Amino acid sequence: MLRLAIDANEANTTQRVGSNVYAFQLLTALESLTQSLPIETTILLAQPPIAALPKARQGWQYQVIQPTKFWTQWALPLYLYRNREHFDVLFTPGHYAPRFSPIPYVSAVMDTAYLEYPQQFTMRDRIQLTKWTEYSVKKASHVITISQHAKQSIVRSYKLPEEAVSVVYPAAVPTSEELTEAERSQFFSTHTISEPFILYVGTLQPRKNLDVLISAFESFSKQLGRTKLHSPQGARYSAAPTLVLAGKIGWLADSILERIEQSPFANRIITPGFISDAEKKALYKRALCTTLIGLHEGFGIPPLEAMSYGCIPVVANATSLPEVVGEAGYIVEPSSTTDLSRTFLEIAQLNARHKAILTKKGREQAAQFSWHTSAAKLLKVMVQQAKKSNPTLDFSTESSALESSALQSV
Repeated sequence: MLRLAIDANEANTTQRVGSNVYAFQLLTALESLTQSLPIETTILLAQPPIAALPKARQGWQYQVIQPTKFWTQWALPLYLYRNREHFDVLFTPGHYAPRFSPIPYVSAVMDTAYLEYPQQFTMRDRIQLTKWTEYSVKKASHVITISQHAKQSIVRSYKLPEEAVSVVYPAAVPTSEELTEAERSQFFSTHTISEPFILYVGTLQPRKNLDVLISAFESFSKQLGRTKLHSPQGARYSAAPTLVLAGKIGWLADSILERIEQSPFANRIITPGFISDAEKKALYKRALCTTLIGLHEGFGIPPLEAMSYGCIPVVANATSLPEVVGEAGYIVEPSSTTDLSRTFLEIAQLNARHKAILTKKGREQAAQFSWHTSAAKLLKVMVQQAKKSNPTLDFSTESSALESSALQSV
């Protein structure tokens, strides 16, 4: 019997972005994967589990640990020490592992932007990310990350052997939720979103390079009046374009908000804040394109989501983003306003045939990433680390079940 412990605090939130999505989807897929396997999993939390997390069952239980303050530094290490005989391996999907762990653990690192672009983080966040991630990585039995680019950065930054880091990709999960036409119309009207619009989904923060995006939108808007455009539904656009920046306000975002206010097109730069999955789906399905030109992205779930809904992605020719979109999107120089605005105009002028070819490629590209496959790879890593730390650990006849079922999908 394999006994797993999982720090699931990253997943235990209703407003999920980035690492929260990664943790939540991996956890959900892992629960499904282990239902018929001889595994006891204990989900460790600082707060009671939200309703969206998998339901407790035999072999899948939740444990709330107090106090919440300095949870990974104090509460979690103490709990693990007291219960060290009950677990074979721990998984933490966030950057921060317990300060001390009496059992081997697998730690996830999303990216190393805090090392490469330190000026784009607050001092407090930069220090915490740098110091806490360093001990988490160096004490880990194994590290997982979300792209080949991120793996190479981790190996280089922390001087780890290649075999100490595994890539466990994110994936897109198209929602079954759908706004009615009346709800969609009301949502667009409330936020004054008119077509054509360019979409950005993600936290508003400096490393997302939103200043360049806003400048490119301004240039695109000036050129658009001389171009005949049609919506994805075939109707002639009758309104000026809008830029939709959908996401929570992040750290150091004041300069971005000021840039929006100073824009001559400020009334057409829309910031609806955090949006639901159904609202996001409605935006993706009607957007001219979606864009992510961040200077450092560990992976880039928004362009993957966009492709799954038939929306054309425009991404930076940097870090992991070309790895995500393959040949299904546009790859631009992230520092070039001219390159980006020219790309927007090119997409706006695509005929129906070329647009259909790109959206087909996008759906095929998105389908290559699967949470089931990623959860199976993570499970295989945890089994290997449990065996490595305790060679006498006997899975007996259950071991063949682990190897022959889910684990063969990786």
